[in-house]
Amino acid sequence: MRVNSSKRLLLVHAHPDDETINNGVTMAKYAANGVEVTLVTCTRGEEGEVLVESLANLASSADDKLGEHREIELKDAMHELGIKDFRFLGAPNLKWRDSGMMGTAQNDRKDVFWQADLEIAAAELVTIILEIKPQVLITYDEIGGYGHPDHIKAHLVAMRAAELAESRGWKIEKIYWNTMPKSVIQMGIEKMKEVGSDFFGAESADDLPFAKPDELVTSVIKAPEYVPQKLAAMKAHATQISVDGPFFALSDNLGLSVWGDEYYTLVKGKPSEPFDDNGRELDLFAGVNL
Repeated sequence: MRVNSSKRLLLVHAHPDDETINNGVTMAKYAANGVEVTLVTCTRGEEGEVLVESLANLASSADDKLGEHREIELKDAMHELGIKDFRFLGAPNLKWRDSGMMGTAQNDRKDVFWQADLEIAAAELVTIILEIKPQVLITYDEIGGYGHPDHIKAHLVAMRAAELAESRGWKIEKIYWNTMPKSVIQMGIEKMKEVGSDFFGAESADDLPFAKPDELVTSVIKAPEYVPQKLAAMKAHATQISVDGPFFALSDNLGLSVWGDEYYTLVKGKPSEPFDDNGRELDLFAGVNL
């Protein structure tokens, strides 16, 4: 694939739906503004819970066909976000399976992503990096946000691939990790309590590993105009995200704007203008050499 845009963004995620929850408005905004956006998904999410009763047979404990179905969901979600370049790591010849949650029997399978050789997996991503030449990379932090083995492995693979790509001639100028400030999470918890609901069972933002101290959040994309696309993409991931679940309850009780801000920690590169009132940069490409 040859790229035409001077700005190129790469996102590395573990399973279908992670990209929409974490980066839906970011992806939609940049794509709409002519940025070449590439999504690399590391597994098909075969071990995910099936929330649609009529599709329960797809589960790994039944027909084990959820991965195939989630490929379709991902395609539909990317259509909603306006993303044309989305791939599975190592496809078509090499695909890693969803590893399930930490400590489960699935972790021990030889074909799961958690067991993948880091250098082999990173080499697959290096090939993509050298093809598309992104200036900006988005992935997870060192605990994968909340400790899922595939998220942690995606972090390791993305960071190693960026290092290897630089040794082969392409330097990714800015690398971001997905994050959520504790203050925002706490606001959501309090609002949900007011209407008699909960936020993933948490009493406080301190109970959630993906909630980070506000001072660690360096950057934010504010794109409320793309919230409808994000919500449509979330609905496309129907087996994983229930319209009656906490995500859509947040929309009902906090307003659609709750999904309009997406937060990041810059771990490579320097924050650049413009900044918001909290000193967070407002453009992931700010300061990038084009």
